Amino acid sequence: MGQSLIQNYLHIIFSTKNRQPLIKKAIEPELHAYLGGICNRLECQAIKVGGYIDHIHIIYKLSKKIPLTKLMEEVKSHSSKWIKTKGNEFKNFYWQDGYGAFSVNPSQVNAVIEYIEHQHEHHQSRTFQEEYRVFLKKYKVDYDERYVWD
Repeated sequence: MGQSLIQNYLHIIFSTKNRQPLIKKAIEPELHAYLGGICNRLECQAIKVGGYIDHIHIIYKLSKKIPLTKLMEEVKSHSSKWIKTKGNEFKNFYWQDGYGAFSVNPSQVNAVIEYIEHQHEHHQSRTFQEEYRVFLKKYKVDYDERYVWD
């Protein structure tokens, strides 16, 4: 086969350190655009970026040139440095160490986009931790609750 053809959609989820509610409405659109820009610069086409006051969701197409771990390292480190330039209130901004990454069937991409678009509504009745546990169960991820949160 002469070409490497890849079409892998991933939904990544990560939170602020200790789920601190630091993603304020005033900064949210710019942060989402910045996160998407990092993905795109690394040839990981960001399709939708969203989230809530304490976490982020990104659906994107994984590049054939960069591993997921490198993408996450770049996304977190660059965005953390960037947000600290946005004011004194962000001087202690950090992302959690870990993340969740879940494969998405191409036929479900639009459903994930819609899910991400409605994060503010979802979190009127469900915490980030409750939401994340649902993903872990849905994808049958074995986990130890003691080590999921930081």
